[in-house]
Amino acid sequence: MARPRSFDRDHVLHAAERQFRASGYNGTSVDDISAATGLGRGSLYGAFDGKHGVLLEAMAGYFGRLAQGPRKMLDGPDEGALERLHAYLLRAVHGVPLAPDVAPASDRAGAACFAAKMALEVGASDLEVKRLANDCFSVVRAAVADCVRAAQRNGDLDPDADPDDLAYLLLTVIRGSDVVGAYGHSPERLTSIAESAFALLPRPHHH
Repeated sequence: MARPRSFDRDHVLHAAERQFRASGYNGTSVDDISAATGLGRGSLYGAFDGKHGVLLEAMAGYFGRLAQGPRKMLDGPDEGALERLHAYLLRAVHGVPLAPDVAPASDRAGAACFAAKMALEVGASDLEVKRLANDCFSVVRAAVADCVRAAQRNGDLDPDADPDDLAYLLLTVIRGSDVVGAYGHSPERLTSIAESAFALLPRPHHH
């Protein structure tokens, strides 16, 4: 019996994302996606133009969730900005999903940045994946940099520091902690990495 065309696209993309996270892009076949999503090969090709199309749409969906997650955690009044940055950093190094509804925090590989994982695996040879991954990084970087600016306005961080540089620094620490966590280091070690990075943020010089 042919499957009707009306399937839940988001459900399919979530299932495909989980499969790509678990097995990698190259380790995932169209049959794997078919099994994970319940969609036949024909439907997958018809709806998404095959495996690559599924990946691009899954990354675009991830981007949509990512655009909201960090903002929710980081936006707010200037006076709480430094504390929000601190809380965000602690959550992020522990692999608490930055995009809501991704994966339970106990699963580090599941919570690590999906876009970064795909960029590392195929971004060098796939410009569309690289561009999407860059977009994902940019929206998080912008949210972190805005929070840094708020902390600067409130007199909690050095006003001369470059907010984008600090955002890059913090996100490099967060992404690096994915690797350290994947090696099996303890949650306490990840906390101390986050605290060290937070302590490095330049405070105002009091004359």
